[in-house]
Amino acid sequence: MSQDRQLDNAELLSVLDWYRAAGVDLAVGEEPVDRFAQKPPVATNVPPRALPAQQEARAVPPPAQGPIGGDPAEARSLAASAQTLDDLKGLLESYNGCGLKFRATQLVFADGNPEAKIMLIGEAPGAEEDRIGKPFVGRSGHLLDKMLAAIGLSRESVYIVNTVPWRPPGNRAPTPEEMELCLPFLNRQVELVAPKLVLTLGGPAMQTVFQTTNGIIKMRGKWQDVTIGSHEVAALPTLHPAYLLRNPAAKQQAWRDLLSFRAKMLELGLG
Repeated sequence: MSQDRQLDNAELLSVLDWYRAAGVDLAVGEEPVDRFAQKPPVATNVPPRALPAQQEARAVPPPAQGPIGGDPAEARSLAASAQTLDDLKGLLESYNGCGLKFRATQLVFADGNPEAKIMLIGEAPGAEEDRIGKPFVGRSGHLLDKMLAAIGLSRESVYIVNTVPWRPPGNRAPTPEEMELCLPFLNRQVELVAPKLVLTLGGPAMQTVFQTTNGIIKMRGKWQDVTIGSHEVAALPTLHPAYLLRNPAAKQQAWRDLLSFRAKMLELGLG
């Protein structure tokens, strides 16, 4: 087949979908540009007397545009003002401080029962979550449903959130700046739900909730009392369903974590 064949509309749409999934959000041209090889423009037809003034004007830096991204203090103030989960969702929908919002399809706020006493915290929305607007859908969501059912739970008996409510381009990890802007909203979400138990799914969620740089393999299965916002709660970290799909042998470790979580549920009368 000729490599120079003109793509049809369906093929062009497939290419655009692939670019979007990879995080490409800006077209810059057909050929790469070597900026180091470029020469500054030379003024022509300019009277000699005008050159000094022109050079002086060029030496004046452009006015400051303010910091890239939002202000963490603003995020904390907005999050603290929310009195209900609906308030918080509305604030996030109108909040423009985090750049992730402008590359995502929609807000992925939560799923499940807001009255539940068990909260699950994941990492960040993926492509399916971004498309549907709910956390943990697709293959990882189906596996999570099975994991919950194995210990007598369902989406109707838990409340599910992510550390950030918008999908990072190309499913990359959120940057520290993005996490700082989103964390006040997660903290307020936890405060408003006030769960009695928290299960974190995956390394980034565990590191955020447990405020540690340790890896998930070292931390998984170990209970710890944590403070999220102003809410103190017992939390258990376990492996992310997407990781289990890639590494089926690790399901044995996750099963031990789930049994431990089930035992704690029964201890607190949540079974």
